Amino acid sequence: MFGIEVDTIQIEKFFNIQRAWDNLPFILEGVPLTLFVAVLGMAMGLIIGFFLALARGSDHKWLRWPARLYISFMRGTPILVYLFVLYFGLPVVGIDLPATVAAVIGFGTNSAAYIAEINRASLNSVSHGQWESARALGFTYWKTVRRIIMPQAIRIAIPPLGNVFLDLLKATSLAAMISVPEILNKAQIAAGREIDSMTMYITAALIYWPLTMIFSGLQDYLEKRYNRYL
Repeated sequence: MFGIEVDTIQIEKFFNIQRAWDNLPFILEGVPLTLFVAVLGMAMGLIIGFFLALARGSDHKWLRWPARLYISFMRGTPILVYLFVLYFGLPVVGIDLPATVAAVIGFGTNSAAYIAEINRASLNSVSHGQWESARALGFTYWKTVRRIIMPQAIRIAIPPLGNVFLDLLKATSLAAMISVPEILNKAQIAAGREIDSMTMYITAALIYWPLTMIFSGLQDYLEKRYNRYL
C-alpha cells in the first residue's frame, strides 16, 4: 500500500529441516553428558543443601553464619563466573580439573545454596510440636529428622526442588563455555561446520524441550504420590 516491497521469508533460511535432521545424531551425542552433569550436580546439591539447611537453622552461630555466608555468596555470583574460576582459575594454584568434573562441582555447589533455602523453608513449615513430641518420646535429633520431619518436609519441597532441577538441566548449556561436550557444545560445532547457526541452535532448543517435559512429568508424579497421604 505504501509502495514498499516485502520479501517473502524463506523458511529454509531460518530453519533448514534437512540440515537439522542430518546433524541431529551428532547433537544428540551430547544428551548423555548433559543428563550426567545435571543429575550428578543435583545429587551433590541435595546432599550439601540438606546439611546447609540444618546449619542455617541451627542455634549455634559457628554453624549458622558460615552457612548464611555460603548461601549468600553462591546466590550472589553468576554460575558462569564460578565455572570459569573452577576450570580456568584453579590451574593457577596447581589444581587442574577436567571440564566435566568442574561442571559437576560448579553446578552442584551452586545449586546447593538454592536447595538449602528450599529445605530450610520446608523444614520450618513442619509444626514445632512435632519436634517436641519426638523429644518427649525419646527420639534422638537425627532420628526425629529422618523418621518424622523429613517425610513431611519432602512433600512441600518437591515442587520447588523440581524447578531447581529443570533450571539446572537448562543451565548445563553454560558448560559449553568450558568445553564440556554437551548438547550446546555439539550444536556450536555443527553450526561452525555447516555455517548455519540458526538451524543448529534451534535444533538444540528442540532437544532441551522434551527433556524438560520428561522431568516435569516425573515431578508431577512425585507430587501426586506424596499428596495421597494428605
